[in-house]
Amino acid sequence: MLKSSGLRFLVVGLLTLLMFIPLGFIGDIVNSRSHYSEDTIRSLGQEWGGGQLFSGPQLVIPVTEDVIYNRKRKVLDPVTGQAKRDSNDAIIYEYFEEKITESRPSVYMYPDQFDLEITTQTQQRHRGIFNVPVYTAAVEARFDMRADDASKALQNNEVLVWDQAALHVYVSRNRALRGAAVLQADAQELTLEPLANGQNGISSLVGDPRKISQYKLTLGANGAHTLHASAVGRTSTVTFNSDWPDPSFTGSFLPNGSNISDGGFTATWEVPHLARALPQVSRENPDAVARETATMGVMFITPNDFYRTIYRAAEYGILFIALTFLTILLLDRTSVRPAHPVQYVMVGLAQSVFVLLMLAYAEQIGFDLAYLAASGATIALLVMFAATAMKMGTRTAALGGLLIVLYAVLYLILQSADYALLAGSTLAFVALAGTMYLTRNEDWYGAAGKGGGLLKWALTDPKPTPSKPE
Repeated sequence: MLKSSGLRFLVVGLLTLLMFIPLGFIGDIVNSRSHYSEDTIRSLGQEWGGGQLFSGPQLVIPVTEDVIYNRKRKVLDPVTGQAKRDSNDAIIYEYFEEKITESRPSVYMYPDQFDLEITTQTQQRHRGIFNVPVYTAAVEARFDMRADDASKALQNNEVLVWDQAALHVYVSRNRALRGAAVLQADAQELTLEPLANGQNGISSLVGDPRKISQYKLTLGANGAHTLHASAVGRTSTVTFNSDWPDPSFTGSFLPNGSNISDGGFTATWEVPHLARALPQVSRENPDAVARETATMGVMFITPNDFYRTIYRAAEYGILFIALTFLTILLLDRTSVRPAHPVQYVMVGLAQSVFVLLMLAYAEQIGFDLAYLAASGATIALLVMFAATAMKMGTRTAALGGLLIVLYAVLYLILQSADYALLAGSTLAFVALAGTMYLTRNEDWYGAAGKGGGLLKWALTDPKPTPSKPE
């Protein structure tokens, strides 16, 4: 039995460090389950349609240029059809000019005023024990084009082919489109087709865009996890309406205003052209830049995404194991039969398994109930172990009270990531300060301080020498 208080503290400290091993393994299990959950959610989300990004509309106007080339050709005899020859029997050539119409890079135009409204309805899809939120989006866009500005991008003798102008809209996945897709130009419906060359999106020939003052586009699409749109207008006003109560706004711009409730959310963005690095008229397609730097949208987060929370519990586990060990050690200071190192190990393993138990239950019944069940079972186990195996007697109530406080504090830490460090560091400081106060008069050397060496007195249990009768 360890008799030296100092050596007992050192041994308990080493046992605390030993608990990093099971906590590390449990942390790996949490990460593995988290990755499995993410893979399942990603797989089901992709089957439903995946994350959606709408970019456009974009007016694409072909450009041609008449180029004159100086050519030469053989002079043919109109009778024989053979090349004429001069007196020296050399072929006679004539020179002429040939005008050829060649294609040039198209002109790409974005809308002047762009108003976009997206309304989503969500539902839960299930695969095994995992729930995946998916949505069906109804997209409605109203916009206009200053088609006359296209001529500002021309050079030399280039000419716009107005009657071959087309309207392009990029979507993440054509296979996710659902329902009727309708494009109207001044109330006249135009035909929509998939973009050519394997590109994702839709296109429509609009004829001469100078004759069109207003466009309206209506789309429907399935999606999961994320929904984004690009701010392509000189002035863009984008509104999202959804019945999902837990949005996370992402992208290059945050909403100007939002209203979030249990019944869903509404968010509105107003983006001027100066806030985005996109040209209104260009000879190169700027849509890739728009999708990377001028998007706004929402992530449909799942509120019971508890894996990160449980992983944080594993990270803080060593602190709570150390505090439990410290409490047992302080309560054992005056005990004739202090706790054995093996008993400390069992207590530490029980608190490590608490994290694993919480993970298993959370996948079935949610985090809050899982935490209550796992912490209650762990506290009950430790209290019974202290009362029966460690023979702590009335001190068991003090240990049980501390465990209740510890697990209550851990729950608060896990619920508030912003204040987790503050709470954890304060708790550690208070525990250390309390220990220093309670042990201010402790004889750390014990009987070994009177001679014979610390190790000898720590590892032996000398019997008292009977005094000789006088």
